[in-house]
Amino acid sequence: MPTIGWFEILIVVGIAIVVLGPKDFPIMLKKVGSWIGTAKRYVNNVQNEVSNIDIDENEIKEKKEEKKND
Repeated sequence: MPTIGWFEILIVVGIAIVVLGPKDFPIMLKKVGSWIGTAKRYVNNVQNEVSNIDIDENEIKEKKEEKKND
């Protein structure tokens, strides 16, 4: 998997400043930051839900084993 170094990031930022202009560039950074934050929250919520499903499955297995032992 290719990695992105500091030089490549600098090139992308330079191109973005030229294309968007220095006036609109900070606005675009805020929007991108907001999108990234939303995506991180969504992924975190999905991970928490999957963890809760695993915990629920383990509890169900334990209850079944208890019923078998009784």
